[in-house]
Amino acid sequence: MCQQQNSNGWQALDKTRHQFISTIAQNMDLYGITETNGRLYGTILFSEFPMTLDDMSQALAMSKTSMSTGVRSLTEAGMVTRVWEKGVRKDLYQTDDDWYKSFVSIFVNRWREAIDTNKKAAADALSELKMLYEETTDESLTDEIEKDRRTLERAINYYSWLDEVITLFETGDIFNLVPKK
Repeated sequence: MCQQQNSNGWQALDKTRHQFISTIAQNMDLYGITETNGRLYGTILFSEFPMTLDDMSQALAMSKTSMSTGVRSLTEAGMVTRVWEKGVRKDLYQTDDDWYKSFVSIFVNRWREAIDTNKKAAADALSELKMLYEETTDESLTDEIEKDRRTLERAINYYSWLDEVITLFETGDIFNLVPKK
């Protein structure tokens, strides 16, 4: 490192980057990404060049195995991609510049999974309520069953609406409503 890069300005730049990386790392749980992998993502994000696992390991003072696991997680989330560079035999990784695509990829999968689970649970509960309704002669119980049935139908309607929202993301039509900046 040359003398110029030891100056207060370079130290301030490193501090600013570190603060931003720490903040995004703490919030990566929204994406289902661990804080450690969030720091890895931030490190790759600010790297001037694509990084090898060795580069990552050195930058974060963590094992190469941890870096490999982290890169795999970030790659599966669509946040990091493997790139090729002539003359380099090791795998290189860089962040995907399209943050919108990463967001859509991560959230659509998580939302779809949660919605499907919740819709199935509501449908199962409705089925149980129907059987219970048919078997009982207790009028106050049938009133309660009817209330629960209406609640579950509202839930199913909500999950159907969320399906439509997810479809907006999957098709990219969301960007017609809320343009990328």
